[in-house]
Amino acid sequence: MRTTENKQSSISLERKKSPPIEEVTRPTVTTEEAAYYCNRKPQTMRIWACTENGLIRPIRVNGRLAWPVSEIKKIMGVS
Repeated sequence: MRTTENKQSSISLERKKSPPIEEVTRPTVTTEEAAYYCNRKPQTMRIWACTENGLIRPIRVNGRLAWPVSEIKKIMGVS
């Protein structure tokens, strides 16, 4: 039970420190941030990256995934 509590508290902390997508000025966000904004789990975002058939596709930078904020805003309907 303790591990479940720890997982949920770490998810809550991630959500609290992420600003609204409208305020994000960086060109890309991390997988965890993209998952939060898209209301998905980070593993779902990684699957989208591997299969290249999700709602958005990441940019790969030195083996890491960077998710374009402009694409996230498009699927969310934010200008």
